[in-house]
Amino acid sequence: MTSFTTALPGLAAPGFTAGMVMSLSLIMAIGPQNAHVIRTGLQRQHLWLTVLTCAVADIVLIALGVAGLAQLGGLSDKLHGALIGAGVLFLLVYGWQAAQRFWHGPAAGPALAAGTGAAARPLTRRQAVLQALAFSWLNPHAWLDTAVLIGTASLAWGPQQPVFGLGAAAGSVLWFVLLGGAAFWLGRRLNSLRVWRALDGLVALMMWGTAAALLLSLVE
Repeated sequence: MTSFTTALPGLAAPGFTAGMVMSLSLIMAIGPQNAHVIRTGLQRQHLWLTVLTCAVADIVLIALGVAGLAQLGGLSDKLHGALIGAGVLFLLVYGWQAAQRFWHGPAAGPALAAGTGAAARPLTRRQAVLQALAFSWLNPHAWLDTAVLIGTASLAWGPQQPVFGLGAAAGSVLWFVLLGGAAFWLGRRLNSLRVWRALDGLVALMMWGTAAALLLSLVE
């Protein structure tokens, strides 16, 4: 309790602001994790549970980086390669699923016509959490951005290193809340099959492009 109380004044310190700005700058690019949040918002399926899970997953990675990986010099080559391999496989499979929806169209035209949003196979809460964790922790970019880059950058702040980490975590929470709110707002207004097919086509290309970039990074 004492350490938490003494840390509160540090929330207004430059380290907190720097951590938040760095976190937002790294996370704002539309990647697999953000695309998943947008899709759950448009589908109206466990959006806020997904937002909470993604935020908590990022906080865990940030804490891991600030508390440990930065001092260890980052991820080992073997672990880095294993993460990339798992991430490539995950992105290829998810991209193929999105491409199938693009080619054949959503299988829920009547639901869209009725104005209920883009219907999809109903997910349980457990499935929603596992999907969000997969997009967060099987994505090597998430590890590199949060655990490695933020963790390494935190070393420059010396005694304010924990405050920098708190700022980075706050930035992640802020981003996912804003992204979830935007996706929820759009989900109440986008009921067009054409829009959904375009989104799936974009997601497929993005996932495959990211997978290709990751594979190229292994041979460089």
